[in-house]
Amino acid sequence: MKGLRTLLAASLTALSLSVASVPVSAAQAPVHFADLNWESGSLITEVLRFIVEKGYDLPTDTLPGTTITLETALAKNDIQVIGEEWAGRSPVWIKAEAEGKVVGLGDTVKGATEGWWVPEYVVKGDPAKGLKPLAPDLKSVKDLARYKDVFKDPESPGKGRFLNSPIGWTSEVVNKQKLKAYGLDDSYVNFRSGSGAALDAEIASSIRRGKPVLFYYWSPTPLMGRYKLIQLEEPPFDADAWKTLTDADNPNPRSTRSLASKLSIGVSTPFQQEHPQIADFFTKVQFPIEPLNKALATMSENHTGPREVAQAFLKEHPEVWKAWLTADVAQKVEASLR
Repeated sequence: MKGLRTLLAASLTALSLSVASVPVSAAQAPVHFADLNWESGSLITEVLRFIVEKGYDLPTDTLPGTTITLETALAKNDIQVIGEEWAGRSPVWIKAEAEGKVVGLGDTVKGATEGWWVPEYVVKGDPAKGLKPLAPDLKSVKDLARYKDVFKDPESPGKGRFLNSPIGWTSEVVNKQKLKAYGLDDSYVNFRSGSGAALDAEIASSIRRGKPVLFYYWSPTPLMGRYKLIQLEEPPFDADAWKTLTDADNPNPRSTRSLASKLSIGVSTPFQQEHPQIADFFTKVQFPIEPLNKALATMSENHTGPREVAQAFLKEHPEVWKAWLTADVAQKVEASLR
């Protein structure tokens, strides 16, 4: 028994020494970032993660989910950061923000937009490709009722097809309600892609073949810079009408263009309180739209992972991210990029 106690004591001593030798940063719980499933969201997330890891010596990881489930998790501090938060759009976010559980930091991408789009050749034609205009008078969403045959759904020939966001995105609910508000829900199929990548593929495939396609989209994205597109006009923004569009259960949604886009970094309040220096860094983050779109195009066209593209962006644009950071943090990030 004495020998056993001696062996046990020795083992515990060795374990204590082992734990003591582990660096403090390695023992820290990781900062949980939302794993966003659209291109700009995933790239911005990886830029932020790299800076947090290398500049602030904190481990990070990502957790997947839909927009709504991730916002819910942020409110509970189950995740701490959403790298691209379209703040003020979903009821989940609005409620959590009002209760002081989440905060939107910064204005990360100026000039972001969203809406309903068609390729330019649908309205104007493209003589170089032998395409005649199929909907020459199409200017606004109100005109779509007359053009359902142009955007014919292959599975429901009597209806047009509208390409919506994937299920789980806030915009998917808004667009579904807009179809009702514009009186188009009986004449158009509300087609939901399985992911942002699937939506991109459907749109790009149609455009390459010169086919008419009606779709929801947004910027910043590589798609917006790659093709000539026309955004359809919508009624002026109305705050009360907007509430009926974000409520999936509202039986009488009212028409309005979407809330003006403001992209922020969503953080949980406990994270903001625990890491004020990182929160201050987040308030200063701003991505110029042109280099961001270029990086997104590289990621899309070359099928490059967002982590790799994020590091390339940081190497190519030090003048952008150094403005977000204190000198000592910037030096650590720069050293890790060599």
